[in-house]
Amino acid sequence: MQILKPAVAGTLESSDVMVTLEPGLDGIELSLTSSVMNQYGRQIKKTVLETLERLEVKDAKVTVVDKGALDCTIKARVECAVLRSCDKADKNIDWGGVIR
Repeated sequence: MQILKPAVAGTLESSDVMVTLEPGLDGIELSLTSSVMNQYGRQIKKTVLETLERLEVKDAKVTVVDKGALDCTIKARVECAVLRSCDKADKNIDWGGVIR
């Protein structure tokens, strides 16, 4: 999917994650901050990148601010932000159908 416009999903509440997507030019540019970076930073990055790959996102600026979210929450927030940025969130979407 091609990122057409900036989009945000999630909150900065405890146990959540805020994902911001913007159109990019050359691959995925990921910026990650987390309250649990030392313990789970690599896993969070892996989850975000795998989700973007499954959604076939090739070029994007991705900003992730994690407040201790579980992997399932991270996947859901990334999926939501991608679909919002592609103007597909208002269509009849099988939420969670792409992410396994």
